[in-house]
Amino acid sequence: MEHMSSPPARTASLTAPDWEAICGAHARIAPHIHRTPVLTSASLDAMVGARVFFKCENLQKTCSFKIRGASNAIFSLSEKEIARGIVTQSSGNHGAAVACAAAWRGAPAWIVMPKNAPAVKRLAIEGYGGRVTLCEPTMTARTEASDRILAETGALMIHPYDDDRVIAGQATAGKELLEQVADLDAVFAPVSGGGLLSGTCLGATGISPNVRVFGCEPAQADDAYRSIQTGTLQSMDSTDTIADGLRASLSARTFAILREHVAGILRVTEAEIISTMRLVWERMKIIIEPSSAVAIAPLLKPDVLANLGLPARADGGKLKLGVIFSGGNVDLSALPF
Repeated sequence: MEHMSSPPARTASLTAPDWEAICGAHARIAPHIHRTPVLTSASLDAMVGARVFFKCENLQKTCSFKIRGASNAIFSLSEKEIARGIVTQSSGNHGAAVACAAAWRGAPAWIVMPKNAPAVKRLAIEGYGGRVTLCEPTMTARTEASDRILAETGALMIHPYDDDRVIAGQATAGKELLEQVADLDAVFAPVSGGGLLSGTCLGATGISPNVRVFGCEPAQADDAYRSIQTGTLQSMDSTDTIADGLRASLSARTFAILREHVAGILRVTEAEIISTMRLVWERMKIIIEPSSAVAIAPLLKPDVLANLGLPARADGGKLKLGVIFSGGNVDLSALPF
């Protein structure tokens, strides 16, 4: 099996956002975001062998969950702080969210993007007023470019996931899902840098302490799986997965949260990502990007659900599973199917 229980956290110096911080984040961002719908599909239920509830962050403002964390961080800043402007690094969705939220506060935003990011995501960032700097598609190049812009502008960094304010904002997606669908047995979310997954662990269990949260990851970008498996933070400087939103690596902050809370990490192949993306388009008639497909793809594999160790429901019914569709930003001129 491609999952395992996580060992206990050892990074005591990194404390996760508490429930008060998550609720505060939700109140702060509620006027600016959508409370996204939860959709179902009878045909996908039959394929999975469970009742599946899809939290559709692909229908969120900027078409991804990233606006939750970005707006919480940016609306937490004082007038003096926001006047300095914002810098971030992003494969696309976080950059669009930062550019959008910065524009709401009348501040400039500088976004560092890898050269191989989808053009549609770059255009979205520029459409929100973001100032794009392209770099080589490695984590090292992203960091170097961000550091240079920070030094030149004096702006503030809003990191895509290594920031408690961002994690608290992302936690509101899991919090909403458990508020919208009671008594879920497990929740599945994609993992890259770990902001959404660590936030989902905190937000979902804050509502329902017994719910189990699983991360889902491309096999070609499996640093989170290897980190949980070895108990040591792993990293990948570059990857070539089609799930362009999942090319980052965990930070010490997100790893510490996942080691304590995540039930396991499930990996999927590139072919499985593509076929699942198409399946959702065809059966649910909604647009999801490859990163979103990663969250449901494992459940379509034979025997995966049976081997997750989820207890049978007391009511004797089928398991109730939540899946977070993280985004829907797709270049429609370059579909993989």
